[in-house]
Amino acid sequence: MQRVVILGAGFGGLELATTVSEAVGGDVDVALIDKDDTFVFGYSKLDVMFGRKTADEVRLPYREIAKPGVRFLQETIIAIDPEARRVTTDAAVHEADVLIVALGADYDLDATPGLAEAGNEFYSVAGAERLAEVLPTFSHGRAIVGVCGAPFKCPPAPSEAALLLHDDLSTRGVREECEIALVMPFGTPVPPSPDTSEALVAAFAERGIEFVPGRRVASLDAGRSVAVLDDGSGVPFDLFLGIPKHRAPDVVLASGMAEDGYVPVNPKTLETRFPGVYAVGDVAMIGVPKAGVFAEGAARVVADSLIATLRGGEQPDPYGGRGSCYIEFGGGRVGRVDVDFFSGPNPTGTYREATTARVAEKHEFGSSRSARWFGR
Repeated sequence: MQRVVILGAGFGGLELATTVSEAVGGDVDVALIDKDDTFVFGYSKLDVMFGRKTADEVRLPYREIAKPGVRFLQETIIAIDPEARRVTTDAAVHEADVLIVALGADYDLDATPGLAEAGNEFYSVAGAERLAEVLPTFSHGRAIVGVCGAPFKCPPAPSEAALLLHDDLSTRGVREECEIALVMPFGTPVPPSPDTSEALVAAFAERGIEFVPGRRVASLDAGRSVAVLDDGSGVPFDLFLGIPKHRAPDVVLASGMAEDGYVPVNPKTLETRFPGVYAVGDVAMIGVPKAGVFAEGAARVVADSLIATLRGGEQPDPYGGRGSCYIEFGGGRVGRVDVDFFSGPNPTGTYREATTARVAEKHEFGSSRSARWFGR
């Protein structure tokens, strides 16, 4: 029986395990390993941060996974040997015929001096929970949504945070006493899609949100409450909402698989330089955004390749680098951008206007995956 070991149960790991199980569940042994006991959609952290849902309400327990041929193992990965396709955890040693690394990207708060002491982050559930307590106490002064390094997960999320913060302050009747600034290392909010970027910049202007493009937050000066940007300039703040610098998990860096911080793969097949070893999602260096929908698409290509090998069929089409991201504009409206990275000479993005009707479309995106992966 083919032994498939999947490291990480995020978008990539869940989609891969599900697709393989549906097709060849009786002929394969899939070990899906993650240190956590629950899955959380990335966009749900904004719901937690702004008090729309509790952390418990957005968690999906891995114990609900019940798929032929798939075993979920809550274990912490200690070492990866890509040459031997061997994984050591705090509970066992797992040998694989096919190994897929889908461990995502970790947050490196220490890479931005002062962030842990003087700022907040909302990219983790714990960080979003803390901000759910902090935000109601903020009623005057300057709030900065600041990106501390690129690439980072879900490129629209900083823009969403700024727009939803405007809504929150307005609802509480304190918006006029507060300033909001968004600092981002890109020249536009969503570089592949000029139309999406134009719509977001217009939304910032309409709401009095200052947009500072092409700049990264290099450090926070806690004593002066100043965000120091990468050009040496400083922006005062009373509340800092940070997007920490990302990096591959330590266990991946120690494995020898990574180059320049992430795992290089064949962009068409997601294969690494090690035979029988693949990498999908945020941990891989492939040229698409670090977002769940792109991890999901890459996972389908790997899954279809494994299925074709087991059945003796044709290999799937190469990974297309296409995906759609939903963007909260505030005011109960959601937009969407459809991005294509590999079809033409340059990435392209098509903007779908923000409407109240698209709120239901975004909900369906999440509920369909909850049903598919967890049987809900």
